[in-house]
Amino acid sequence: MCCPQCSAKQKPNEPLHGVLEVLLEGSPPEIFSAFDLLPVERQFFPKIPVGNTPLWEPENLRRRLQFLNLFIKDDTANPTGSLKDRASFLVAAFARKHGIKDVALASTGNAASSMAGVGAAAGLNVLIFIPKTAPRAKRVQSLQYGAKVILVDGTYDKAFDLSLEYSRTHGGFNRNTAFNPLTIEGKKTVGLEIVQQLGLIGKECPDNIFIPTGDGVILSGVYKAFLDLKKFHFIERIPTIFAVQAEGSSAIARALTDGSFDIHPSHTIADSISVDAPRNGFLALKQLQTNGGKGVQVSDDEILEAQKELSSSTGLFAEPAAAAAFAGFLSVKDSLDKQSINVLLITGNGLKDIESAQKKLEDL
Repeated sequence: MCCPQCSAKQKPNEPLHGVLEVLLEGSPPEIFSAFDLLPVERQFFPKIPVGNTPLWEPENLRRRLQFLNLFIKDDTANPTGSLKDRASFLVAAFARKHGIKDVALASTGNAASSMAGVGAAAGLNVLIFIPKTAPRAKRVQSLQYGAKVILVDGTYDKAFDLSLEYSRTHGGFNRNTAFNPLTIEGKKTVGLEIVQQLGLIGKECPDNIFIPTGDGVILSGVYKAFLDLKKFHFIERIPTIFAVQAEGSSAIARALTDGSFDIHPSHTIADSISVDAPRNGFLALKQLQTNGGKGVQVSDDEILEAQKELSSSTGLFAEPAAAAAFAGFLSVKDSLDKQSINVLLITGNGLKDIESAQKKLEDL
């Protein structure tokens, strides 16, 4: 689903060339909703409550850190426990509109359980390629929802390639991150909601948003939200977006500093943002460069410490990849204006990977 001409220069072990974006045309609605700014009509979406997740005002963290405009966007409240439901929701709607019954994808776990759950509500057949090393809870979720799961002896990158090969051979719809432009478009709804929710409590557009980043698709989705809102004159500026990456999987943050991609094998406790070659790397890097975004690298130990602090001070249990957003904020907070409006994007529930959470508890 990438641009055919751009894909012709694709090389192994690098981000995808020619990632497509959905362009919105026509006059802007007077009052926007997420459905107004999506490319599939509302009636095709399955009846499962994706989105409209809470925007928390964490009083204990605000007081301790002295950031009184710190917010948490809690996407663990989605039906399968992660932000990935937003992409699966739009993919499922598109499939239903066009009479497609079979969907295949690769995942480290969250996209798998998400597509399986949303696909169950939509009446789709879902086939998942997932590394054997993926957290067991995520595999169990996918199987409970009725998906067929193929365990891959290798990395997410290998699972990605195998799923594309399957789709080329057997047909159907491939949901793979970045490869399918609807994954970016679906994830933009989290950015739309942040603006709506801040408006309801009298705040402006956020100054900074901290996003856990692996492939870079959530990051591109959030950028797409703000670019669409600016295009239609709902906002006047784009927030500073921080791409927070684990040190062991930091290709985008490194490229933002170096100007080009140098792909290394990934290794991090944060499985949901662990990728060798970030499939949406080129687009994500371009958006960061064009809009003044920043990259932050955090260690696994910083991620686990942030996970524990977030849980014990707010009552929100985030998986390691999601807690990386808070770890990134902590690493740069001294350079931020304490009056600035900061949003932490918490992308997945901690119950999806309790083995990782236990590692920090065992140190106490």
